[in-house]
Amino acid sequence: MAKAQAQDFNAMMKDMMGAFPVDTKAMEEAFKNQAALSEKMSGVALEAATKSAELSGKWTQETLTKLQDVTKAKSEPADYAKAMTDFASANAESAAEHMAAFAEIAKKVQMDTVELMMAAGKDLQEDASKAVKKATDDMTAAAKKASTTAAK
Repeated sequence: MAKAQAQDFNAMMKDMMGAFPVDTKAMEEAFKNQAALSEKMSGVALEAATKSAELSGKWTQETLTKLQDVTKAKSEPADYAKAMTDFASANAESAAEHMAAFAEIAKKVQMDTVELMMAAGKDLQEDASKAVKKATDDMTAAAKKASTTAAK
């Protein structure tokens, strides 16, 4: 008895799922679109990381070069104070320049990300409209088929 009910349930589920067609092409297309968006977003992130690393390396090299003047032996005690003051002044100026450069990198990442998300949103909206229209058409066709089958 239980086996007969399980078979009936399986048959019912199979019939029900058959009445709701699944568009695997749309799923594949959505996956491809998501993969393409991920690739573009990764490209933006990697470009920013590369530029940030280059900028950090440049800043470090400049700082070490400026620090060499501080470490040189001086003949007068006042020269040590002047060297430290010059280093601190140059370092503050360099920090402002490099922070502005980091801000430009961040600004570009933000603009590129917004641009990508806007394009993805537009594509997603178009795809959703097509999917809804297709689903509506498929459901209408399935309903018509079911009503003509039931009428017989």
